[in-house]
Amino acid sequence: MEKAIIVTEAAPKAIGPYSVGVWAGDLLFVSGQTPIDPATGSIAGETAAQQMHQSIKNVRAILNAAGLDLTDVVKSTLFIKDMNAFSAINEVYASYFTPPFPARSCVEVARLPRDVLVELEVIASRGLDRDRQA
Repeated sequence: MEKAIIVTEAAPKAIGPYSVGVWAGDLLFVSGQTPIDPATGSIAGETAAQQMHQSIKNVRAILNAAGLDLTDVVKSTLFIKDMNAFSAINEVYASYFTPPFPARSCVEVARLPRDVLVELEVIASRGLDRDRQA
């Protein structure tokens, strides 16, 4: 299986030795996206909810560059600085993702790059039958 790399100016560039998106077969693996505004390079927002909006926008930009959108996400992983922000983050998340929701994990972590409050990574699949629910 060959892999293909996704590159886009609409999302922040990788800050380390990794790709922001990698195709492996029909699966797209999107690296963790922090709330960095790709236009300015600065952190967007001060609260976890505000930062969550930008993290999702960054994920969406990478998906779009690959010809996908948020409805193609099958698994997401949220890394958050403070589990007390869980409800606020969920509210933002639910405004972008709609049923049937992707599978998801959420973990509290000690620290994230640039001391942001949230980071979101996803796995998406092309060719999903969106009308089908088990």
